[in-house]
Amino acid sequence: MTPTLKAFLLANLSALLRGRFFMRKGHLPSTGHRVPESFAGVGVATNADPATDEAVIEILRAAGIRRVRLDFSYGDGENHIARFLEALLAADFDVLLHLVQPADAARAMPALNAAETWRKFVATTLDRFGTRIGIVEACSTVNRKRWAGYSLDGFLAAWQIAHDETRQRNITLAGPSVTDFEPVWNVGLLRLLRDRNLLPDIHTDNLFSERCTEPERWDHKILGHLLASLIRFNLIRKARLLQRLGADYGVPRLMSPSAFWTLPRIERFLPDSEQKQADYLSRYMVLCAASGALEAAWWGPLVCHREGLVDDGEFAYPKLERITHYAGVDGKAADFRARPALAALAAFAKHIPGSRYEGRLNRGNAGLEVHAFRSGEHLTHIAWTINGHTAATCDVYRDDDLVAAEWIDRDGQRLDEAPTLLTESPLYLRWPADKYVAVLDAAAPLTGVSIHRHIAGLRHYYHRDATWHGMVLAANRDEADLLIAALHPDHIGAPPTKRESLRLARNAIWRVQDPRRADGVLVAKKPVKHHLHKKLLDRLKPSKARRSWNGTAELLRRGIDAAAPVAWFEQRSGRDITQNWYLCENVEGSQSVGALFAATHNTNENPELVAHVANFVRRMHDRGIFFRDLSGGNLLISTRCESLHFQLIDTGRLRCFRRSLTRGMRLADLTRVTHKLDPAGRASFLQHYFARQNGPLSATVNIRFTLYDQKARIKRWLRRTELYKKLKR
Repeated sequence: MTPTLKAFLLANLSALLRGRFFMRKGHLPSTGHRVPESFAGVGVATNADPATDEAVIEILRAAGIRRVRLDFSYGDGENHIARFLEALLAADFDVLLHLVQPADAARAMPALNAAETWRKFVATTLDRFGTRIGIVEACSTVNRKRWAGYSLDGFLAAWQIAHDETRQRNITLAGPSVTDFEPVWNVGLLRLLRDRNLLPDIHTDNLFSERCTEPERWDHKILGHLLASLIRFNLIRKARLLQRLGADYGVPRLMSPSAFWTLPRIERFLPDSEQKQADYLSRYMVLCAASGALEAAWWGPLVCHREGLVDDGEFAYPKLERITHYAGVDGKAADFRARPALAALAAFAKHIPGSRYEGRLNRGNAGLEVHAFRSGEHLTHIAWTINGHTAATCDVYRDDDLVAAEWIDRDGQRLDEAPTLLTESPLYLRWPADKYVAVLDAAAPLTGVSIHRHIAGLRHYYHRDATWHGMVLAANRDEADLLIAALHPDHIGAPPTKRESLRLARNAIWRVQDPRRADGVLVAKKPVKHHLHKKLLDRLKPSKARRSWNGTAELLRRGIDAAAPVAWFEQRSGRDITQNWYLCENVEGSQSVGALFAATHNTNENPELVAHVANFVRRMHDRGIFFRDLSGGNLLISTRCESLHFQLIDTGRLRCFRRSLTRGMRLADLTRVTHKLDPAGRASFLQHYFARQNGPLSATVNIRFTLYDQKARIKRWLRRTELYKKLKR
């Protein structure tokens, strides 16, 4: 063990024994601090075309972002990077200049030739630009040797050179550029730097929250999902802890120079990746500002196809991660396309920096966040829920406060009416600066209600009266009022007779007139009767209507198509568990997969059908959906644009998870959906489904399918017996 590594480990052992990795109530934000005016920043780059410089600068001006981070490496003093830096400085941007040593050169440190080349680069760059830049950050992602190339001794040698050169010129130095939340690196490096009198002026950590999925979630990567809610490491605790660790070693100032959510990572579960990127950015920036621990927080690349706020076109991702070196923009300025996240950053930068933080106003951590900021002109609240959840605004604020508020959406657009719901897309509520607005003590998300927030052109509208409550999905307030009036339980009427219904058994399913269109038809579903055990168990669950709504919403959120939801209503008291209605769009021109499978006696007749269904089911499972009633009758298929299109119905039993399904859950669905296939068809289906698995399926798996087939045969036989018919009557 080298002396450097020994000192690194002893520093962490000392911090652990002194309890410095723990912070009582650290997950809660402090209050009373002022958010710096220049809190929001973004990483920028360019390419050889001067038009790119102009386009990037214009984007920054339009967004109101004055603080930028520019990566600068060997050779950049003689190319377009220097030209761009001059343009930024001429336009009076506050530049954090990030000096990046190439990975091969970093691996060669502390060899004399590598060190001298680095010193010459740092000195030349600082002599040219040092008096005109705000801060210099040295080195990059030092805890990622695979990316940056540094050993501990190599980093210390490079850092000493940067420290010496900045001190000679009286320039503010930031570092050591740890990436993600790995505080053992912060402690070890700061201790080594302190012992050598090489401390930075500002402590930097690229404070990602991407691995938690959502910015406000507990980090399950530290000690696993089961313990995540006990140790409570959220973004605020991370920021506060890192700031305290820096202060322990004499560097109380903390910045996060880069963080982002990559679109492919979002798309593992959620197809609306650009909308979710914007949601996460807003929520992340608010939480960073609320922590009181950060002087500034930057988004990663401004322009990039994979994670940028602006899309420059689809290009191969560079071998070196952009978090280590954002070297350039791939596309042409003429092809730039702003994503919603750019507007979200502009809205945050307009409304929050410069204000004083007054605290998180709602109690508990039940999936709702309400944060208050006060400036000289406005009292501003930012409110949202975690993904898929929603809260009624009437449960969060008093009616007079709702009426008096100015409502602004995540992207900075003023709303023409007060929304009835708070969702995963943050909303800004503004009142005059001298106004005091409290959140109701019982403020919380609606219990057992899921929504798919990002349905293009549609909004959710919540309705509550003395007897009933529910929700409709509509294009605007007028359409919502029309749907509520026509589909309200007081008006929709009783289910028709068995002959006029689509189905009348435990549930009544029938068609009703769509009030929005003269030729439109909706499908209504209402429970009619329950078995004795269901009468008891269903009182512990959301109503059947709400379960159907939730199941459909969770499918749509994950990009799995289902019959489009329109409304649900239920009795508020819940005394009568049959008093609830679910309504969806009528599905025309589809066949059930079960019927097609039953008709396919020889799977060689239609092998593509089996493959397409298998791929659809696997995609559903990979996105965390356990359907639990995946019979062939609940999976519909139609042809659109010469390709097969699938839709799920009868969604009330499904369960959803934030990760892919376990093998047992997958097999439970697969035994049902393949039941109508002949042995060859089932084998073909499973071959396609498990295409990424090497080798044949185990005997245990095959036994599960055999047992399910036997169970289905016994159930069919029982239903033909007189005893069953008598009990059913």
